[in-house]
Amino acid sequence: MTRKKAYHHGNLRQALIDAAFELIEERGVPALTLREVARRAGVSHAAPKRHFADRSALVAALAEHGFRGLAAHVESVRASRQPRDSAERLRALGVAYIEYAIAHPAHLRVMFSPEVADKTRYPELQRAADAVHDMLHGGIEKAQREGLVRRGDPNALAFAAWSMVHGCATLLIDGQARRTPVRTLIESAVRTLHDGLEPGAAVSAARTGRRAGR
Repeated sequence: MTRKKAYHHGNLRQALIDAAFELIEERGVPALTLREVARRAGVSHAAPKRHFADRSALVAALAEHGFRGLAAHVESVRASRQPRDSAERLRALGVAYIEYAIAHPAHLRVMFSPEVADKTRYPELQRAADAVHDMLHGGIEKAQREGLVRRGDPNALAFAAWSMVHGCATLLIDGQARRTPVRTLIESAVRTLHDGLEPGAAVSAARTGRRAGR
């Protein structure tokens, strides 16, 4: 009944998005259909077509919503913690990413669904995803200029950092790390990532590689 009221007040699109996330949370992205979303939102089966041409358009809209929410959360965390330098800003980004994933697991799943891997079909989604990527990529470049992150291809370093943080987030939302408090795991993962990005880490890794090759 609440969602029907929202629809009559012109909030059909948001009602459908809310219903879609609820469905994903319960049954996963593959279970998403326009018909089921309409049913949960309390509107006719044809109503979603007013905003989403097909299921793919709905998935793209959900992913865009997720990326925009993540960007907003990152900015909120940074504002509240007031990081002193670029290295601290990168750590705040890592923590915020994992926090957002834990608070919104359905968002994370749809943001990185194979269905929206090619974002060029959806310009608004592409812009939202690029904005988050630029936070990481730009942050690494700035920290490199300040001597706080080791030299190297910023794209490669950004991908390595993203892989570690995303992997940690996925493991946590899937309940694969239950023996240690979540906050401890988050802080440890981000600290380990930061240690690996520090300028001295490249020298240490090179020495380790030479010893292993003997």
